[in-house]
Amino acid sequence: MTAERYAAMHRRSLAERERFWAGLAESMHWVKRWDRVLDDSRPPFYRWFAGGVLNTCYNALDRHVDGGRGERTALIWDSPVTGNVAHFSYRDLRDKVALFAGALRAQGVAAGDRVIIYMPMVPETMVAMLACARIGAVHSVVFGGFAAPELAKRVDDARPVLVVCGSCGIEPGRLVEYKPLLDQALEMAAHKVARCIVLQRPQCRATLLAGRDVEWDEALAKASPAECVPTAATDPLYILYTSGTTGKPKGVVRDHGGHAVALAWSMKAVFDIDPDDTMFTASDLGWAVGHSYIVYGPMLRGCTTVLYEGKPVGTPDAGAFWRLLSQHRAKAMFTAPTAFRAIKKEDPRGELIGRYDLSAFRTLFLAGERCDPDTIAWAGEKLKVPVIDNWWQTETGWPVAANCRGIEPLPVKPGSASVPVPGYDVQVLDEAGEQVPAGTIGNIVIKLPMPPGTLPTLWQNEAGYRDTYLSRFPGHYLTGDAGYIDADGYVWIMSRIDDIINVAGHRLSTGAMEEVLSGHPDVAECAVIGVADTLKGQLPLGLVVLKAGVTRPHEDIVRELVGRVREQIGAVAAFKQAHVVQRLPKTRSGKVLRATMRAIADGRSYTVPATIDDPNILNEIGGVLRGEAPPKS
Repeated sequence: MTAERYAAMHRRSLAERERFWAGLAESMHWVKRWDRVLDDSRPPFYRWFAGGVLNTCYNALDRHVDGGRGERTALIWDSPVTGNVAHFSYRDLRDKVALFAGALRAQGVAAGDRVIIYMPMVPETMVAMLACARIGAVHSVVFGGFAAPELAKRVDDARPVLVVCGSCGIEPGRLVEYKPLLDQALEMAAHKVARCIVLQRPQCRATLLAGRDVEWDEALAKASPAECVPTAATDPLYILYTSGTTGKPKGVVRDHGGHAVALAWSMKAVFDIDPDDTMFTASDLGWAVGHSYIVYGPMLRGCTTVLYEGKPVGTPDAGAFWRLLSQHRAKAMFTAPTAFRAIKKEDPRGELIGRYDLSAFRTLFLAGERCDPDTIAWAGEKLKVPVIDNWWQTETGWPVAANCRGIEPLPVKPGSASVPVPGYDVQVLDEAGEQVPAGTIGNIVIKLPMPPGTLPTLWQNEAGYRDTYLSRFPGHYLTGDAGYIDADGYVWIMSRIDDIINVAGHRLSTGAMEEVLSGHPDVAECAVIGVADTLKGQLPLGLVVLKAGVTRPHEDIVRELVGRVREQIGAVAAFKQAHVVQRLPKTRSGKVLRATMRAIADGRSYTVPATIDDPNILNEIGGVLRGEAPPKS
């Protein structure tokens, strides 16, 4: 059963919504207080702290300096791939951010302008993000693993006035040059970017384009520090793109006011982090977890955050995380289950853990994909700390369901993300929109209005926001996940109800991959499904039907398809498998039965849909997925 303190707070957060969030907002510094806590004048489009004015960067940096905590360590950069460890106080970071904000302004960036950040895991990436917030510009961080075509789509959607780019990213044993990918993307994009600031890393110097590109150090040398710009609470802070089912990226918008209030509160309520604590979040700054719990959450809370340029294994071994926890005295770690599956594979007995002093370490948090009970049990047994799963999305920006350690620790149920976080009214509906009994699987939704910090809309696409998330069940936000709530109120996420897959904690669109495969000259039609993988959670698998008359060896075609996905989407897709089939299983209306194929691939039981056009096709697909008798070339 849920505990009394948590249950009372959750009830109050829904019954007295405005009073609840107004009280939490008092922790932020406001230039002007809000006129309305919740602006519900235009449902289903709700806005928080309407009329309020603040600055996110001031609340993340200057507020702590002005409050006498400027010498507190804000950021530890730990980079085993370069052999560097660096510490930055809140004063150090504020000064660096103010100067780079001045450099952005000198390059013509103004409040409301968009800036794309295509950078590796270095302090300058965080500096660029916070500098945009300082002057009211809207940043959009794009993960460095994306290929040029995907970057070009984001350029065309965000229409930035400037791009900040690193010369390279560094992987164990190899360099990934970013600048050539950026140059290719900017050439492909219809929107033309006038200015680029390039961080030249010593491991790889990029070639600059005269008249457009300027080096980071040169831009700083000509700049003067910029002060914080007062920003409306409802103005956009950033755009973060997530995959769409059509291959068109969706620009999730995060506002200033609600985001600052929710993120600061979640640091204590969910993760039990205080200003004197250190938090290590092993994610990428290009993903939602990196935005929320490497940068903004820790900074708004005033604690120490660790930025890690390395891997869970291979930099140098499967003890990398334990070395960081020990060396930096981190109280909590937040990462994806994939990382622990990789560690478990390399060090199944957890022998490397014993080499390090983990006496400061209190809690392991996992999110990004559903965590299997075996991984939770292994981590808990080896680390001897609570292992806490939590569930949320790029769209929500902070946990929807979690075991809130700073409110009242609850019993852990392996496989469940625990209970709804205060502020979220999580429900499970059937296809008719009716609530289902406890323990019954259905569509997981959040009753509107959603709490502060969640997306108010999609960038320049209000209709898309309504159609994607709000129209299926009026009055509710559609999460796109299927699952159930048990009799104790615990939320169990079982699968996606659409075709977005989770590869190592990264949400990727099968539709985007299908678009790439269908562009091959020999492919007539195709489908991409996510199949279960013990290491990465899911991996994409392509099924392609060839055009009539194609006689080339299937092995050659498959190799070309794998190469196309890597080139057009990037290695992050982990697309390595494809099979040629005679036809795809479909309904009579022409819909491909992806969920049925996933069940076959994963070895799960399934019911043949009544609407299938030819049940016999499932036997052929099953044979192909099991590696039995593929069609002849």
